[in-house]
Amino acid sequence: MPKHSEGFKLVTRIQDEVHRFAVEYHRKLRQDSQVRSVLDDVDGIGATRRKALLRHFKSMEAIRAADLDALAAAPSMNKKSALAVYNHFRA
Repeated sequence: MPKHSEGFKLVTRIQDEVHRFAVEYHRKLRQDSQVRSVLDDVDGIGATRRKALLRHFKSMEAIRAADLDALAAAPSMNKKSALAVYNHFRA
């Protein structure tokens, strides 16, 4: 295939896009595996609640020290989730 043909240019652009996609995908996998929290081990606490707890309490130490009512009063938390976090740190 001639290097200056439209077909060659199209194949090159497709190859570049596939490479870009693969690199971004692997970066995302690495980033997700490096971000880890103690709260990830608590049942019922996903990324949204984890972020809300950290925003509300400002530190993991404050979350550990919080009582059940304070945990339940945090944004996006309910009694069941608050109890799960409370029991996780008291076990």
